[in-house]
Amino acid sequence: MTTPSGTETAGRVIDVLLLFTDGPDELGVSQIARELDLSKAVVHRILQTLTSRGMITLDPESRRYRLGSTTAALGARALRGLDLRSAAAGPLDRLHRTTGETVTLSTAVPGGRVYIEQIVSTQEVKMTVELGRRFPLHAGSSGKCILAFLPEAEREAVLGAGLDALTTTTPTDPEALRAELAEIRACGFAASAGERQADAGSVAAPVFGLDGEVRGAVSVCGPRWRVTSEFVHDYAGGVVEAAAEVSTALGWAGPASESRAPLPATTQGRT
Repeated sequence: MTTPSGTETAGRVIDVLLLFTDGPDELGVSQIARELDLSKAVVHRILQTLTSRGMITLDPESRRYRLGSTTAALGARALRGLDLRSAAAGPLDRLHRTTGETVTLSTAVPGGRVYIEQIVSTQEVKMTVELGRRFPLHAGSSGKCILAFLPEAEREAVLGAGLDALTTTTPTDPEALRAELAEIRACGFAASAGERQADAGSVAAPVFGLDGEVRGAVSVCGPRWRVTSEFVHDYAGGVVEAAAEVSTALGWAGPASESRAPLPATTQGRT
């Protein structure tokens, strides 16, 4: 049997950790082995190493693993040092006070995006998001904003890889989504209704870095019955302005979209 190289071994360890960001809170050896197409013996050795360093922890009753305190400390340290999060603090606060709904900040990561900040609505019925969990780019306004402004080759790779349905209204037709992404590039923001979470609606705008590449997205989200087409009409401009403020703080001096056209009618109908 060929002994894996150091790079391959490190990659397997990272793949195991990433499973905990995408899936359930707890995972067993057999499930991890199936997901990564590895032997149980290899998975067990990786888990032992990670457990010994506090990266994951074993529940003695369920015999399943979950992320440990060391991983939480690394995540907290990464958030403290993230310039995107710092740059967005003021714009997010102002957007929250203007809309009264939950506002979020997402960042692009390999294979999708993650929420890295939120300010939760003070209303009794509200939406909250899970920080640090990776979500696909084709579902929800934040993901679609990032996907729309990726380089064409990266965008087409996502569209060609299969669009899984998270809800009954998740976009799964590549051609229809490709047309919607063109609309998002034209108007500078996206809206969604029940695409990632069935009872939620949102409107988002992209954030750009110094090099002009899309870094993430700012969004306002809430219960679907409150985030109506009228809500999008009233607050989309404010979301675009907040995202532009963040982009400016990151050093981006270019336009946030191809034009300042009104929200296309097809997008209005989805919210």
